[in-house]
Amino acid sequence: MTMERQVNLKKSINWVQGTALTVGAVLGAGILILPAIAAEMAGPASLVSWLLMGIFSLPMVIAIGSMSSRFPDSGGIATYVRQGIGPRASQLTAILMLSATPFGMPVTALVGAYYLGSVFAWSSAGIHLAAAGLIMTAITLNYRGIELSGRSQVFVVSSVFFILTIAVCSAVPRIHLSAFTTFLPHGWTPVGEAMTVLFFAFCGWEMIGHFAEEFENPRRDIPVSLGVAVLLINVLYLAVAFVTVGTEVYRFGNSATIMVTLVAFRWGNVAGMVVALLGFVVCYCPIHTYIGGYSRLVYAQARDGHFPKAFRQLHPRFQTPHIALLYLAPLYLIILFLSYQFSWDLRPLITIPCANFLMVYTLGMASAARIIPGKAGKFFAWISAILSFGVFLFAGWFVSYTVVVMLVIIYCQRQSTCG
Repeated sequence: MTMERQVNLKKSINWVQGTALTVGAVLGAGILILPAIAAEMAGPASLVSWLLMGIFSLPMVIAIGSMSSRFPDSGGIATYVRQGIGPRASQLTAILMLSATPFGMPVTALVGAYYLGSVFAWSSAGIHLAAAGLIMTAITLNYRGIELSGRSQVFVVSSVFFILTIAVCSAVPRIHLSAFTTFLPHGWTPVGEAMTVLFFAFCGWEMIGHFAEEFENPRRDIPVSLGVAVLLINVLYLAVAFVTVGTEVYRFGNSATIMVTLVAFRWGNVAGMVVALLGFVVCYCPIHTYIGGYSRLVYAQARDGHFPKAFRQLHPRFQTPHIALLYLAPLYLIILFLSYQFSWDLRPLITIPCANFLMVYTLGMASAARIIPGKAGKFFAWISAILSFGVFLFAGWFVSYTVVVMLVIIYCQRQSTCG
């Protein structure tokens, strides 16, 4: 009986919790900071970037839903790559994902901390300490089990929708048509460049795959969770991007706290302070889901023999991959310390993990195209793979990090074979 508890993850996720986990993985820091960054890059044409990314995400979501419900495995995309291409490509995919997380989680936590810091006028040290606290809270709750994680995520996601609805409604009276007249101030190239940054706001669909083993009924609940999540997220993204451009708040506001400015338009600084406090909570969503998903990815890779055996241990009481969670914590804290020490800009910290995930999606969707039965499923998967690689090419010099990681892993794999 003890051995069974150490091997199997607990099945306790329903479609409501699955929707909350999915929305939490995708919707978070991106919606708080990226509408302004994209508008700064491409002007009003950034709306095209948002629309295209929403459309491009649809075939990817369909393919991920099909794979996750058919093959419920905590390895997620890495598992699909193993089935479609092979174990070496699976290991490469897993490491690409894990080498993105040291940057993706700290930058998400920092956006939330900037929101809170805007209320209390915190120094850089205070902001980075708050970000560390956000990450450690997520690790602690994930350590305690998926049931507690799922319930807390439902509450947090509900807060997100409240914040975004208030922000959009508050900004509508300030929209003016002149904000859209010079639609392409910098040409079409920045529209594509903005899409590589916006990809950060559309990462996370694959996280449902890492929790697939823990769904009560994966074949029914995973497609429902993804379908509800994709509809809600795209509507909210377009609404927030539209008011950001229409009010031209991106021209004079701080992109890191743009929601505070939008709400303060109508309700004043007090309401802006409330949103700043809730913005800190918003950023908890993706941190919570990603940390849970990454820990399960490490667990799955160890279970499959690619990582050290210690990582495949589950907590005897909570049935969580606790060893993986404890090893992820120092990675995040080190990056936060370096960010504080060298005053890193947030934009590179966003784009680096985006480049990795674009390659992960390329590999994952190409694998799905080889596995999914039926022409329609294969079509959606190939479209996703091609679009992911196309957006990857717009990432500029940031692709060098992805390329270096891939070359190192391929070299190590060949050395292992030769040995």
